[in-house]
Amino acid sequence: MDKLKQFKKEVDNRIVKQDEDNKIQISAKKFFLDTLSHQYSYNFRWLGIPIIQYPQDIVAMQEIIWETQPDLIIETGIAHGGSLIFYASILELIGKGEIIGIDIDIRKHNKIEIEKHKMFKRISMLEGSSISKNILEKVKEKAEGKKSIMVILDSNHTHDHVLEELKLYAPFVTKNNYLVVFDTIVEDMPNELFENRPWGKGNNPKTAVWEFLKDNENFIIDKNIENKLLITVAPSGYLKKIKN
Repeated sequence: MDKLKQFKKEVDNRIVKQDEDNKIQISAKKFFLDTLSHQYSYNFRWLGIPIIQYPQDIVAMQEIIWETQPDLIIETGIAHGGSLIFYASILELIGKGEIIGIDIDIRKHNKIEIEKHKMFKRISMLEGSSISKNILEKVKEKAEGKKSIMVILDSNHTHDHVLEELKLYAPFVTKNNYLVVFDTIVEDMPNELFENRPWGKGNNPKTAVWEFLKDNENFIIDKNIENKLLITVAPSGYLKKIKN
């Protein structure tokens, strides 16, 4: 066995042990709960733009993009645009690919910062509801002829909206690539954390994923990713397409 294969095997074994270690699982959950009230994810930037993600998920997304080499990434939800810049920068290193960002309300000041960024050359933005017919038609035009496509859902986190996004955007994902659903963690958090939100326990991205997978055998939850990360906003949200 060569050194790289041996190293990968060691990593895989460590991930299995992490998953089986109840103490470290409790510690990871406590860290997440303790940092959530401080809006910890808002502390980070990617190439100067706020990304609003936990560092562990940032690393995971980098690994996925590098491994799958997508020609197109479709993301719903833009906010400040840090994730658009992040994904575009990894595509730039790969040397190919583009990303479409969709948001119902692209704030003017955020749009200005995104458009003047060096990575904007790989980015296009669509303003409107991600589940509207008009937006979907524009996405279909962009996806035409692309061999490798990845989808990331991070907009409205209610069950009904995410479920509709899953149904509409899952067909774009190509075999062996990923459909990533962020903020599935809502289901695992105390309900009082979301009192001012239209989502909460029983009504969130994770419940939408569960409902979606009941009737879709083309995707599986890649548990290996969350077991590796320990801390993630997307438990059960890293979906890998295993067949068309």
